[in-house]
This record gives sequence, C-alpha cells and structure tokens, in this order.
Amino acid sequence: MGVEGGMKCIKFLVFFFNFIFWLCGIALIALGIYVQIELNNTLLMTSPTASGAPIVILAVGVIVFFISFFGCCGAMKENYCMVTTFAVLLTLIFLVEIAAAIAGYIFKDKVKTVIDDEIRAEMKQYRNDSRIAKTLDDLQKSYNCCGAFNYTDWFDVKEFQPKSVPPSCCINGTDCTRNPNDDNVYREGCVSKIEGWMKKHIIIVAAVALGIAFFELLGIIFACCLMKGIRSGYEVM
Repeated sequence: MGVEGGMKCIKFLVFFFNFIFWLCGIALIALGIYVQIELNNTLLMTSPTASGAPIVILAVGVIVFFISFFGCCGAMKENYCMVTTFAVLLTLIFLVEIAAAIAGYIFKDKVKTVIDDEIRAEMKQYRNDSRIAKTLDDLQKSYNCCGAFNYTDWFDVKEFQPKSVPPSCCINGTDCTRNPNDDNVYREGCVSKIEGWMKKHIIIVAAVALGIAFFELLGIIFACCLMKGIRSGYEVM
C-alpha cells in the first residue's frame, strides 16, 4: 500500500539531494579540469606533488557523480540494498573530505615550497628546453613577475651569468636582459604571484566543498530514514 506523508516525502528528498550531488559532481569535475588547465598553462608540473590537487578534485567529482547516480536509482526503485550502499559510500566520502580538509590546512605552507621548487627547476632548463622556456615566458608576462622570489634568481642560473634575465622579465618591452634593475624588470617573484592567485580561487573551492558537505550530511540522514522505512515494510510510491 502507498505511504502517506513522511516516507513518501523522504523518498523524494533523497532523490532531490542525489540530483544536487550529481550537479556538484559535475561542478567538481569542471573545477578540477579548469585548475589543471590553468596550472598547466602556468607550470609544466614536472613534480607529481605539484599536479596532485587538481587530480584529487577531479577524482572526487567523478566519484560523487557516480555515487549520486547510484543513490537516485536506489531511491526510485526503493531498493534497500542500493540505498544502504549509497549511505555507506556517502558517509565514507564525507569522512574523506573532512580528512582532506584537515590535511590541506596542515600542509598549506608546503604548496608554496612546491611551487618555488618547480619554478627554480624549470629556470635551470630554460635554455635547454623550448617548451619550458615558452611556459616560463608566458608565466612571467601573464603575472608580471620575474624569477621565483625576484629577478635576481636568474643570476644563479648558469646560462644567465653574468647578471642577466630573459626578455619576458622586462617591463613594457624594454631591453633589460643585460642590465636588469628595479626600474626595468618586474620586481616581484612568480611564486608570490601564483600563491596570490591560488588564495583568491581557494575561496571558491572552499565554498563548493562546504556546500557539498552540507548536502552530503542531509543526504546521509534522509537515506538512513528511507532505509528504516523500507526495512519496516513500507511500500514507498
């Protein structure tokens, strides 16, 4: 027989929240792709650590996408096994997200070190690899920066001794390569510029993550209620 009120409402709430998760999964996939493309345009990411963040975001997005689809099917078919599996998987994802947030806060200072190491490693290959040279030139022009900490970092690169810098460090197309100083080169290093860009966009990532976590918690609660209803012998319409 049909279920009046509460259980019928919970069934459609579970379906609704799964649809929201599905959209969140798509949003995370899009965000992961965007961050990956942006970082690839900024750095060549020769270190696996440096390219880890966007891959994690993308992976979580794919997982959320498929789990939400699984939950929608379980809710509409009123299948106890599917709804239970969905609730368990969603709980695991929720706990993993909390652990990832804690780890991200603990290791947030390491990101700057990874970026610094990446840029300095690419600087040493500037003369030997045209792809790296183009990436660094595009980076310095886009962010109006020079070197890792500042333009004097180029002086430590063997190919740029004695004191010289690439043309992409020059302000307004001036010729500063052989006579760099505070007036004709970008004084700020690229590490601080990239760090600033990441801090600006981390707010978006945090907002999306908090929103997903909130809906996940509600989804877990409603899924448990639906499980209880199905197990008690309700016929949910």
